Amino acid sequence: MTKIILTGATGFVGLRLLSQLEQCSERQIIGLCRRLPQGRSSSGLHAVGDLQQANLSALLPGVDVLIHAAARAHIMTDEVADPLAEYRRVNVEGTLSLARQAVAAGVKRFIFISSIKVNGEATVNERAFFASDEPAPEDAYGSSKLEAEQGLMQLAAETGMEVVIIRPPLVYGPGVKGNFASMIKLVEKGLPLPLGAIHNKRSLMGIDNLIDLITRCIDHPAAANQIFLAGDGQDLSTTELLRGVGRAMGKPARLIPVPAGMLQFGATLLGKRAMAQRLLGSLQVDISKACELLDWKPPYTVEEGLRRCFEHPV
Repeated sequence: MTKIILTGATGFVGLRLLSQLEQCSERQIIGLCRRLPQGRSSSGLHAVGDLQQANLSALLPGVDVLIHAAARAHIMTDEVADPLAEYRRVNVEGTLSLARQAVAAGVKRFIFISSIKVNGEATVNERAFFASDEPAPEDAYGSSKLEAEQGLMQLAAETGMEVVIIRPPLVYGPGVKGNFASMIKLVEKGLPLPLGAIHNKRSLMGIDNLIDLITRCIDHPAAANQIFLAGDGQDLSTTELLRGVGRAMGKPARLIPVPAGMLQFGATLLGKRAMAQRLLGSLQVDISKACELLDWKPPYTVEEGLRRCFEHPV
């Protein structure tokens, strides 16, 4: 039996992954979280507080694989005085403290859920990001994820513990929050949106596809010490995505065909260039390395993934 520890077990990805792993009789799973959520059974779930101070010596012995999904997530409006220092404290110091404890306990494999923001914020001329590309993070969150990756790879080289790094783009699914949730609400309200003529290309990842890839990385020998870019394998324009969300919820998106250049100009005047980049720019991810090395393909299409957002609410 494979013994697994999962951090961030009550988060968006962790909660679904924990549920999936608990269904496998050949795997023993222990979920870690900062504090136990109200109304949830604590069976298999342990509150450990902040990971950068947590002592896991009682939980790690005998563990084969540690999946690290806990992180200080990307925050659009960060109110701390020094965002980079805070990201480093949680995402770098916390990750490496956990990894060093895993090494000391003899954990064989450490799976780190990173972010496509390590590669950068945008792609051009339909040239997707590759795992082999030189990292080019543009914000504090992406920089902290890169620093954590580098520390883990150095630790792997020094100790022999296997490290697997997965960089997903925007992950969607039941209970999603942030920008994707805001988009769903706008379509649900039937508000007219000036996004009917956007021809960008963006890679996304349904949460069930991400969980399937993480699960594949638990014991696949070819995953050891590799970096994988993740995604659904289908790139959509913002216009196509909004229409897809509308079809999935049974409410057609009301889209007005306003030229992208005009929207970009207006966003610049209003100081919303970052928002415009997410809506109008491209971010494509090449997942061929994961598909070829791991003999893997995303089990769900984007259409199926969007439908599951509303068929399987949390």
